[in-house]
Amino acid sequence: MSWMERSGLHTRPAQTWGSIRLVPLVRDEPIPHLRLDRRVYADEPSVVDVGDGTHYIAYIPHAFVARWDDGEGPAASYGTRMLEKGRLDKDDRGIVPSMPIRFRRRMARRVTKDRLRFLPLHMAVEGYLALHFGGPEIAWAEWSRRAIANGLSPRSEEAYTGAQVRGLADALRIFEIHPGQCGVLVYVADWLASAFVVPHPDDYRALHPTLIEDLYGELLYQSGLLTLHVPDLGGRVDDTAVRSLRDLRAQATRLRDDWADFHDSVMAGNLFQENESHETVQHLHGFELTRSLPPFNLRGENHIRESIIDENARIAYLKSFRLSEAQVRRGYLLTRLAAHGWSLEATAGALGTTKGDLALRLQRAGFGYLLRQDVLDHYRAQARRAVRGGGR
Repeated sequence: MSWMERSGLHTRPAQTWGSIRLVPLVRDEPIPHLRLDRRVYADEPSVVDVGDGTHYIAYIPHAFVARWDDGEGPAASYGTRMLEKGRLDKDDRGIVPSMPIRFRRRMARRVTKDRLRFLPLHMAVEGYLALHFGGPEIAWAEWSRRAIANGLSPRSEEAYTGAQVRGLADALRIFEIHPGQCGVLVYVADWLASAFVVPHPDDYRALHPTLIEDLYGELLYQSGLLTLHVPDLGGRVDDTAVRSLRDLRAQATRLRDDWADFHDSVMAGNLFQENESHETVQHLHGFELTRSLPPFNLRGENHIRESIIDENARIAYLKSFRLSEAQVRRGYLLTRLAAHGWSLEATAGALGTTKGDLALRLQRAGFGYLLRQDVLDHYRAQARRAVRGGGR
């Protein structure tokens, strides 16, 4: 039984627009006791309370957190000012020029006893960015002082909004929402880009436009630029078997079921994989908010996900993000290093390569700063000598 069947979801015929294929998911009955809605916040700088005594803020060029404004919240001053001690630089109205900053407490937080606020996809992305963030657990000789002291800080990845994926805005605008629809799978040039599931059809109608604001990976952005027209995969009616409306209805049902079987087992078959890692972020009245990381298979698709699961293991909410090949390689290298105690020698042996090759792979993956410069220089020189020797 597929994850869709376990969650009461059924695949319906796809709709296509250029390189975009949208596959609707419907439920026979909504998931009870859970609803999702959207809370829009103004475009203001944000401070997030992680919950362990630390905070992080968006970077605002030439601004400092300056003051609390009469109980209305903190503010960031426009520009950098050097003033005499005790003096505030006010305008003609006696107001310090500043912009408000909104405080938010962690990615997922109860706002009332029956409400949980979370930022879509941020938990899944945070889980990937935090992957072995602390860096080497043992101070092997090859690691730099920065790696031992700061780990992988800072850690960043790139993504594209749906508005940047060519054709997606038009596809979502003309998309026909099915009765009972509670989700959709988005494909770009038939690469699975994203899965989106909610508990109730009314939630989906309200949240359908937000797909244009979601994050999509590099592969999907580049595939959209190709402006390929995806083929019709709906199959054909066997007209020799049609003698009545009942026969035609039977053919339509067969085509719908054949398409659903093909889609669920082939096109969406790798959204959930074995050997994934899962973390529960919040509990709420019989539901669990979780995030999942893939096993980082180098020869397949890998998705990070966040989900809300009920007590019967049904998926009430789901959002996924497909990692690029480069992101998969970075996740793979980090998990392999961590599995072997961050020993270059042991990791290289497990991967069937040499310490030098592994060091250069780390550099190409963007982790060169974790290694001492003299170690990297040694392995680079070793690689150049090997190339010259092979050239002879």
